[in-house]
Amino acid sequence: MSPKTPYYLLGEEAGIRALADAFYDAMDDLPEAEHIRQMHAKSLTDIKEKLFEYLSGWLGGPDLYKQKYGTICLTDPHKPFQISEDARDQWLYCWDKAMADIGASADVKAMIKDPIFRMADFMVNQRPAK
Repeated sequence: MSPKTPYYLLGEEAGIRALADAFYDAMDDLPEAEHIRQMHAKSLTDIKEKLFEYLSGWLGGPDLYKQKYGTICLTDPHKPFQISEDARDQWLYCWDKAMADIGASADVKAMIKDPIFRMADFMVNQRPAK
């Protein structure tokens, strides 16, 4: 029996690739994501592949990103951008849309909800002064 990781539950390689594609398709299509879409290149082809490679390992499958790039550091690629809580929420909105679009089960959504929020929140580098 296969392990019950999100990677397996989402359909392994094909499912994770569909998720990465759906995520960036949502970002490209949703007016609510316009701000974060502007942080990306005109073509999303390369970043879709990087997200697929990252998610593969992060969700319990092969560590494709680490094998290809040797390290997994999410903060460095995001440093040039001003990422606010609003940008984080736009990113999460795209994530939720992508999960819905690929038909992810409620169990998988619940399994990933907190870790994906923590990861997105960790990228925030512009917070309002208290």
